[in-house]
Amino acid sequence: MYSEGEGIMTLASAALLVAAAFVAGAMNAVAGGGSFITFPALVFTGVPSVVANASSTVAIFPGSLASAVAYRNDFQNFEGVSFRAMLGVSLAGGVLGALLLLLTPQRTFDGVIPWLLLVATLVFAFAPRLTPALQRRVHIGPRTLVVVQFFVAVYGGYFGGAIGIMMLSAWALFGLTDLKAMNATKTVLAGSLNGVAVVLFIAAGKVWWPQTLVMLVGSVAGGYLGAHYARRVDQRVIRTAIIAVSVTMTVVFFARR
Repeated sequence: MYSEGEGIMTLASAALLVAAAFVAGAMNAVAGGGSFITFPALVFTGVPSVVANASSTVAIFPGSLASAVAYRNDFQNFEGVSFRAMLGVSLAGGVLGALLLLLTPQRTFDGVIPWLLLVATLVFAFAPRLTPALQRRVHIGPRTLVVVQFFVAVYGGYFGGAIGIMMLSAWALFGLTDLKAMNATKTVLAGSLNGVAVVLFIAAGKVWWPQTLVMLVGSVAGGYLGAHYARRVDQRVIRTAIIAVSVTMTVVFFARR
């Protein structure tokens, strides 16, 4: 299903989308937060918000796969929880979240966007600092971990901002400590739930292909290079930059209401 104006894309818009997708792919490989870049870029180039969210997910998805390939030697299983269970609830949550997005009216989603960005920004900014304090007081078991993973996946299928941080925080409360291995596992599970969401978005005709295909190129390159060079980059600098971008985007979208 193609919407009016879908195929109209200026050279400047294409350049912006490629650059945004490259940066987003690298961000997702290193620290997460790529949707803070791709989603606003699509909206600012004239794509309706629901379609922009769906198209952003499709565009970033191959970058997640590229990152997973780069992280293939760092993968980690969960003690006491089978990877199949974690993958199963991630896929189920991704399907439910994607269906909720498809059922959300455009006008309603426009009103919800600033709040989703605000929640994602707060999680991204403060969860890494709060999680160590919570670790000393809270420990979740295998069943709770699976339930939490399901609801994180629902959110991921619906919007997905800061989903990586949400996963890492929950896993830290479960007792995982190897950040490199956690990042690898996070990339695989986030990519899987995004994969099922991608299928639903495409089937529902909610993807604007000219813009999405342009962004695919950038996201794959950024995702692979970001994962490859992640160990050489100062994480604090990257996080500060992502937080600055996410705060700016949140303010902009509240101002557009």
